[in-house]
Amino acid sequence: MEKFNASISYDKRMWRADIQGSKAYVKAIQKAGLVTEEECGAISKGLDQVESEWEAGTFTIISSDEDIHTANERRLKELIGPVAGKLHTGRSRNDQVSTDMRLWLRSAITEVRGLMLEFVNVVINRANVEIDILLPGYTHLQRAQPIRWSHWLLSYAWMLKRDVERLGELHGRVNILPLGSGALAGNPFDIDRQNLAKDLGFSEVTGNSLDGVSDRDFIVEFLFCASLLSTHLSRWAEDLILYSTKEYSFVTLSDAYSTGSSLMPQKKNADSLELIRGKAGRVFGHCAGFMMTLKGIPSTYNKDLQEDKEAMFDVYDTVCGILKVASGVLSTLRVDAEKMREALSPDMLATDIAYYLVRKGVPFREAHGISGSCVALAEKKSCPLSKLNMEDFKSISESFSEDILDIWDYEKSVDQYSVYGGTGKRSITAQIQNLTAWLQNLQ
Repeated sequence: MEKFNASISYDKRMWRADIQGSKAYVKAIQKAGLVTEEECGAISKGLDQVESEWEAGTFTIISSDEDIHTANERRLKELIGPVAGKLHTGRSRNDQVSTDMRLWLRSAITEVRGLMLEFVNVVINRANVEIDILLPGYTHLQRAQPIRWSHWLLSYAWMLKRDVERLGELHGRVNILPLGSGALAGNPFDIDRQNLAKDLGFSEVTGNSLDGVSDRDFIVEFLFCASLLSTHLSRWAEDLILYSTKEYSFVTLSDAYSTGSSLMPQKKNADSLELIRGKAGRVFGHCAGFMMTLKGIPSTYNKDLQEDKEAMFDVYDTVCGILKVASGVLSTLRVDAEKMREALSPDMLATDIAYYLVRKGVPFREAHGISGSCVALAEKKSCPLSKLNMEDFKSISESFSEDILDIWDYEKSVDQYSVYGGTGKRSITAQIQNLTAWLQNLQ
C-alpha cells in the first residue's frame, strides 16, 4: 500500500517549486507572528541547503518519503531540528501540492510556448525564402488547385499561433495562488495571502478554499491545449509523410530525421514524422483519461487527484519532444520545386475557366456548368484541357473569346488569389509580415 500510495518517484520533479513555495510561506507565517525572525531565518537557510542538494544531485530519497513535500520537510528537520515542524503551520499538503503544480506548470508553459515560437519562426523563414515554389493544393487527397508552397507552410503557422495564444490565456488561469486554503476550510492564522501571492509571482489568489484545493481545471486545460497542438502537428506530419513518398517526391527528409529499413536498404522511412503523428494519440489519451478521473470525485481533495501529475509531466515531455523534432525536420527539409511543378496539370485550372466566364458576365452557376462541359470535352478527346482549341471552346459557349487560350499560366492562376489570406504572392507577403510582427511583439 505504501508503494501504491507514494508519488515521490515522479513528483520529485517539483522539488524546486516545493522549496520556492515553502520559502515564501515561512515568511508569511513569520509576518503573522507564528515563528520568530530567528526561526524564519533558520528555516530559510535550511531550505537553501535542501535546494543545493537537489541541484547538486546529492539529495537522498528514503523509503518513508511519500511525496516531494514530506521528503523536503524530512530533510529540513534533519538539517535544522524540530523547528522545521513549524513550517507546516496552517498549511496542508492539499494547498501545497496545488501551489507546487501551478508553479511548475507556469514555468513549463513558458518553455512550451518558446518551442512553439521557434517552430513558427522556422515556418516563416522557409515561407519567405521559398515563396515562388508552386505545388498542387489538395482536397479529399485529390489535386485541386495550384497554390504556393509558402501558403501550405503558413497554414500551420496560423494554427500554431492560435495554440500559442491558448497557452497564453491558460497561463493567466494557472497564475492564481491556492496556498492559504489549508486542507479545505482555509487558513486560521490570518496569513496575508495577497502578499504571499506577490512574493511567488502570482497575479491573484483563489476565491474559495474548497475550490482552491480541489481545482484541477488548469491541468485539464493544459492537457487539452497540448492535445490540440499535437493534433495540428500530427496533420502537418501526415502531409509531409505523403509528400516524402516516391509517389509524390516533393520533399526529402535529412538523414538525421529519418531511418533505414532493417531489411530493405533502398527505403528511407520518415520515422520522425510518424512518431510525431503517433504521439498525438498519447497526449490526447492523458487528456481523456484525466477527465474521467475527475468526473466522479466529490469535493474537495481526494487521492484520485494524484493522477494529475504523471499526466502533466508526460504531456509536457512529449510535446517538448514533438516540437524540437518538428523544428529540426522542417529546418533541414529539402524541397524539390521541380517535382512540385511537374505535379501541376491543366485540369487544375478548370475553375479558372469558370472565373474567366464570370469576368465576362456569366452567372457563376452557369459558368461552373460550362467549365464542366469543357472538362468532359477534353476527356472525350483524350487531351489536356489546355489543348482544346478556340473551335472547341466556341462549340460549348459563345461567351469564350480568344483570350481563353491565355489562362494556362499557373503563376497567374495562383496570383489571382491576392485577397488577404489567399495564396497570391501579395497575400503571402502580407501573411509573413503579420506573423513576423506578432512574433516580435511577443518577444
